[in-house]
Amino acid sequence: MGFIAWLIVGAIAGWLAGVLVKGGGFGLLVDIIVGIVGAFIGGWLAGILGIHVGSGIIASIVTATIGAVILLFILRLIKRA
Repeated sequence: MGFIAWLIVGAIAGWLAGVLVKGGGFGLLVDIIVGIVGAFIGGWLAGILGIHVGSGIIASIVTATIGAVILLFILRLIKRA
């Protein structure tokens, strides 16, 4: 996947995670970063748990969104403390 595709997947995943997690997103740039980091977290967790979501852009968005939701949940817990 190219750099532009990573940005697009990150932006979509970060935005979706911001919608799914109470409190909304952090803005476009931070949503992209959260989405990209979420992709790494989601991919890592899927590998550890032996889950195969599939291949292609939709599977990447799903995996990144799951990871981004987990990341936002952790960030919100830390921010609240």
